[in-house]
Amino acid sequence: MDRRVLLATALAAPAVMAGLGGEAVAQAPAQPPQPTPTQAPGFYRFRIGQHLMTMVHDGQAIRTDPTQGFVRNASQEEVATSMRAQGLDPARLANPYTIPVLRTPNGTVMLDTGNGPQTAADSRIGQLQANLDAAGIDPASIDMVVLTHFHGDHIGGLLDGSGAAAFPRARIVVPEKEWAFWMDEGQASRAPDAMRPAFANVRRRFAPYEARIERITDGTQILPGLRAMDAPGHTPGHTCFHVSDGSEQVMILGDLTSRPEFNLTNPGWHVIFDMDPVMAEATRRRVFDRVAADRIRSVGYHWPFPANGYVLKEGNGYRLVPAEWSSVV
Repeated sequence: MDRRVLLATALAAPAVMAGLGGEAVAQAPAQPPQPTPTQAPGFYRFRIGQHLMTMVHDGQAIRTDPTQGFVRNASQEEVATSMRAQGLDPARLANPYTIPVLRTPNGTVMLDTGNGPQTAADSRIGQLQANLDAAGIDPASIDMVVLTHFHGDHIGGLLDGSGAAAFPRARIVVPEKEWAFWMDEGQASRAPDAMRPAFANVRRRFAPYEARIERITDGTQILPGLRAMDAPGHTPGHTCFHVSDGSEQVMILGDLTSRPEFNLTNPGWHVIFDMDPVMAEATRRRVFDRVAADRIRSVGYHWPFPANGYVLKEGNGYRLVPAEWSSVV
């Protein structure tokens, strides 16, 4: 056979097969949707001197159309343009949750507790216990639970599925200003209707721990190498925590920042969950400037898993470099 005929036949074959395949697919009965496969265990470890940090994933929620209403002081087009420039789909935003567990020579500390057990079988959140199991961390081994603030996705895991204390022997360490706000009956009575369930939830989550709650202030050394730092704005008593051993250090940011594509790239954006957005922005810039200048590894509760890295100053904003990619230290 002529070589040109052979070549033409070879080139035509994929198109013919594609046509046949397309027709076959069109005639095949519709297949039922397949369940989402179970994810691999979500935990990640690194050291700060003698301390061992385990980042434990609690899953993620999906927010549809974050261009509308998620940022108070940016237009829909500004949010969409920024998201596209960073490889995000403006139609949806994954909001991750990751809880640090710090093992020190003086005890094991969990910083925040996640959303708590969920009833929906296919829920994307509430994965903390399964991932603690995978990481070999027994809730009964937690000596102390330290809370950055009292929003539901941070205190939900204080209770187990039956409503009992999820950490049977842990001391519960809370920022004094946060406790004073959420436990104030006057604040609760004056709160808008949409916020009143949050006040009730705080009281319910802490009830089993009443005798084990310890309140701290700015600068309190909770354990050797673990110190509180006021970071208000997201909530009245929102607190960051500085971890150090020798020359090594980490900053637990809590909700100082939303996803890095929002509050690092755009530190002036006011997301809807910040109760005092102007104060939150000022606090955010102050802390970001510090961790960038001092090259402090940082942990962000809503950063993509494993939710830690280095914040670098970039123009009028900042950029996150995942720790394992970084050459800044």
